[in-house]
Amino acid sequence: MDLAEQRVKNPAETIANILTVAMREFADKGLAGARVDLIAEAMRTSKRMIYYYFGGKEGLYLAVLEEAYRRIRQIEASLSLEELSPEQALRKLVEFTVDYQLANPDFIRLVMNENMHRGEYLAQSKTIRGLNAPAIETLRAIYQRGVQEGAFRAGIEVVDLHKSISALSFFNVANRHTFALIFGPENASADGDRLRRESIVEMILRYARA
Repeated sequence: MDLAEQRVKNPAETIANILTVAMREFADKGLAGARVDLIAEAMRTSKRMIYYYFGGKEGLYLAVLEEAYRRIRQIEASLSLEELSPEQALRKLVEFTVDYQLANPDFIRLVMNENMHRGEYLAQSKTIRGLNAPAIETLRAIYQRGVQEGAFRAGIEVVDLHKSISALSFFNVANRHTFALIFGPENASADGDRLRRESIVEMILRYARA
């Protein structure tokens, strides 16, 4: 079976592979700079096939954004946080967020790029709210258990708590190079990452504790 036949018989795999290649291209160059012909070349396929699956460059870009969020939420959902105490669950969730974003800078670049577009393309998504709703519900369940058990203080808005976790984790990647240049390379070292991770976890837990 040649490559073309494989693509016809495995469309789901083909789509997944296109998204992986396109994610790197859009993360590196943004929507304006990314080139579909380079994505097609890397896939050893044609632009026509990419357009067939995604309708065009903007359709591919939106699919990449959705896939980027889908990946983090799928892993997040597998953490079995309900089996832990509220404080342990919150700690694990924050650690995961810090680690995932540091290990996946393309995700951060994509989100930064879409914010430069003021969310114009993500606003067209029919699935993005549904993809991300479980993140809030998971955090809400942890927080409510913590309040009921006396571990967390009442009155914290869960979306705001999620925003704080995301912001602290996001900064590590979004400002990594400039921060290291201005304040020293140790801020982008493995030891610096470890200390920053511990600091973020402790800040969030202290904020939430009763």
